[in-house]
Amino acid sequence: MYGRNELIARYIKLRTGKTRTRKQVSSHIQVLARKRVREYQTSIKVSSHLQVLAKRKSREIQSKLKAMNLDQVSKDKALQTVANLSSAQIVSASVMKPQTPFPPPVRFWPGPMPGQPGHSQDIKPFAQPPYTTLPAPVPAPISYEPLPPSRPAAIAAPVWQDRTIASAKLRLLEYSAFLETQRDRETYKHLFVHIGPSNPGYNDPVLESIDVRQIYDKFSEKKGGLKELYEKGPHNAFFLVKFWADLSSDIEEGSGVFYGVSSQYSGTENITISVSTKVCSFGKQVVEKVETEYAHLEGGKYMFRIHRSPMCEYMINFIHKLKHLPEKYMMNSVLENFTILQVVSNRETQETLLCIAFVFEVSTSEHGAQYHVYRLVND
Repeated sequence: MYGRNELIARYIKLRTGKTRTRKQVSSHIQVLARKRVREYQTSIKVSSHLQVLAKRKSREIQSKLKAMNLDQVSKDKALQTVANLSSAQIVSASVMKPQTPFPPPVRFWPGPMPGQPGHSQDIKPFAQPPYTTLPAPVPAPISYEPLPPSRPAAIAAPVWQDRTIASAKLRLLEYSAFLETQRDRETYKHLFVHIGPSNPGYNDPVLESIDVRQIYDKFSEKKGGLKELYEKGPHNAFFLVKFWADLSSDIEEGSGVFYGVSSQYSGTENITISVSTKVCSFGKQVVEKVETEYAHLEGGKYMFRIHRSPMCEYMINFIHKLKHLPEKYMMNSVLENFTILQVVSNRETQETLLCIAFVFEVSTSEHGAQYHVYRLVND
């Protein structure tokens, strides 16, 4: 779900009202790719033909120059100029211009032709008078007047804005869902999904955008749903995260296994936040968890940490059933209709600070859980 072809199919449906399957989109992309290959091969043939014509025209020009009554230096300069021309220039010059039986000598260099009268000095636009010693000008008296106050310099946007999951007031620093167990007095931890801390630079690309209307049907349309929240705004607080979840845990399920979720945020104001996590199946909300967190001032920033929050019973049972499916394509078929919406808001004013829509597939990477972040827009 939400692969390249699926997103293209949804975009076609949104823009034109026509339904296209992923296979139809893939087939059309292959047709376009073959067309581009043929065009490229044709351009190579044209380029090769131009080179053959250019060599032929170059030999004709060289033979005509040798037949002219020019000294050796002039011939060498003319031949060098021809050598510096590209194939297209040589061919277009010879094709576009009408040919005469005996073309006049072409001047490939500045200055007079040998044997013709002319000035040997370069032409100057203005005559330069001889230098004379002039008395130094007397400086005018300087008057010191107060300057108008300078305009304040524009404040650059933070480097992490538009490059991470962050609005003007709150930034997600880390997010993980995991299970833990104790073995021989040691703690073993497996990450199902994980967004780690990042340190972007101004040279890093900004986040890609996806039209929020493409995923409205994946979330509840009741009060407080994605559509109502986005219309309320602010729009820079809305993001889509595609997770490739790692379900390849070898930890035995049973007593002593802890399923949890941890998240960390950084804000600009000393407020109390409310974190609502809504689990949706086939676009219908099935469970919601609401947590409250207070700000802690650290290094000039207000930090919010939700550490080892227990996972709800619905999610634990869902993970158990998902892991026992025999094939990954079956898991992905189930996850295609499973989404989570997390809304972080100011508890006092109900202002939306962050809204993150999570969609899922099963990871096939040997590196474990992967993710990709998009900004939600309404173009």
